[in-house]
Amino acid sequence: MARIELAPEVFEDFERFLDHMAQFEVADAPERIREIIGAIQILAQHPLIGRQVRGGKRELVIGQEARGYVALYRFVTDLDTVFVLAIRSPYAAHTTSPLHAVPSTTTPKAMRYHAKGTKSWVAT
Repeated sequence: MARIELAPEVFEDFERFLDHMAQFEVADAPERIREIIGAIQILAQHPLIGRQVRGGKRELVIGQEARGYVALYRFVTDLDTVFVLAIRSPYAAHTTSPLHAVPSTTTPKAMRYHAKGTKSWVAT
């Protein structure tokens, strides 16, 4: 089973989602974040399930319509680890660029973040 690591930017994405949902008085905002995290856990057993995009990255489509999100990630086979780099919502105002525009330098930062031993989790 692959390990799953979230880059620091993912937590910033979650905060933006919560701020956006609060602005529109969405009642189940925390549940939506739980749904995203639950969906990401599939990557522990199926790290190659997402569609391939540039730079060796993949995208996992989560939910649909107003509850739709896309997780950008990279699976590093040698480490048996999935590095989730970003989560985007095509419907939120903060989304201004496509996921594949996220710089490839994000992965090493996620790895350094993991090396510090904080904000990491393993799907069970």
